[in-house]
Amino acid sequence: MKIAVCIKQVPTRDWQPRLNESKTWIREQDTTYEMNEPDAYALEESLRLKEKHGGEVVVCSAGPARVAQVIREALARGADRAIHVEDDGLASADAFAIAEALAAAMKEEQFDVILTGLQSDDQGFGQIGVVLAERLGLPHATIIMDVAIESSSIRVKRELEGGWFQWVTMPLPALLTIQSGINQLRYATLKGIMGAKKKEIRKAAPPSGVSPRQTIVGLYVPEKAKKTQLIDGSPAEAARELVRKLREEARVI
Repeated sequence: MKIAVCIKQVPTRDWQPRLNESKTWIREQDTTYEMNEPDAYALEESLRLKEKHGGEVVVCSAGPARVAQVIREALARGADRAIHVEDDGLASADAFAIAEALAAAMKEEQFDVILTGLQSDDQGFGQIGVVLAERLGLPHATIIMDVAIESSSIRVKRELEGGWFQWVTMPLPALLTIQSGINQLRYATLKGIMGAKKKEIRKAAPPSGVSPRQTIVGLYVPEKAKKTQLIDGSPAEAARELVRKLREEARVI
């Protein structure tokens, strides 16, 4: 079985964002990076599928040269080889541009299963997986909590709203976006770290003529402010007004 897993390099969660001069992206030179957490769960699920059904796991990522850091980490955890669509412009590109770049590099591989994280920790749109499936002409399912491969089909458990779940059976090949917490993440061993240095990373260029559908026109850091409201009236009236504000304005009850 040939399994692909798409991963992304994102700023570390405890890093305090600093914006560039144009206020359209972060100051990358001041940033530390890590593997996107939902993608880490997708990687772990791909490794478990390989251990159960055999085959290989291919890591696919798009972005500048620094993305090699998380690619090597994925290889150290057990992936067999990698595809890196290297281009500086993909660092802050929208879901369409990244999915188009990945699709062009992955199309010839003919993967049986493609896994992605549900969303990224930086932009968080949750679109790359479904757009990639459309570009590759594959059936897809999102917010996956369980995966079971049955000969030529795949049965998955989707998380819905309100504590409900849905089981879906799809033909292979297929693409799944994995929910965080689906499994227990493994760490890279010393043997895995040493072996990752010898594994293949195929470099690919993004296709020409791909332009983003979305442009970031401005970013800002949320401002913290305190605001006090005094409620007049009798205790009973003040209590009713307080409950109304908490329910209708603050929406906490």
